[in-house]
Amino acid sequence: MRIKYFEAPDVKKRVEEIVNYLNFFYIDSPFVHCFRSTGSRSKRVIARIHGMGKIWQTALNILPVYIIEVISERYDKLSEDDKDKVLIHELLHIPKGFSGGFRVHKGYVDQKKVDTLYKKLKKLCS
Repeated sequence: MRIKYFEAPDVKKRVEEIVNYLNFFYIDSPFVHCFRSTGSRSKRVIARIHGMGKIWQTALNILPVYIIEVISERYDKLSEDDKDKVLIHELLHIPKGFSGGFRVHKGYVDQKKVDTLYKKLKKLCS
């Protein structure tokens, strides 16, 4: 089965809300696109973030862009709370310079940080 991609306006809307509530001021939301995929063979991946490296940006004369891909078979079954945690995790991979590159897990993206930001999000949303 081939992977198929579809725009995910529901995910995009929630990403924009999370960016605003958590004051991720360095994330330029119009340049974060969200897609839902089906047909992935991965067993554990719920979501991925894709960026366009500096060489591609330079060659194509474009600004930095990120794509958050949620794997429908796993993401769509999650509770709304767990979906928020997944999106927070993916957003943490975006560096403060919004350069098209990524932050690695070590020292930047971990469950403790996701949980802390999720608790803050829940307080701000209620």
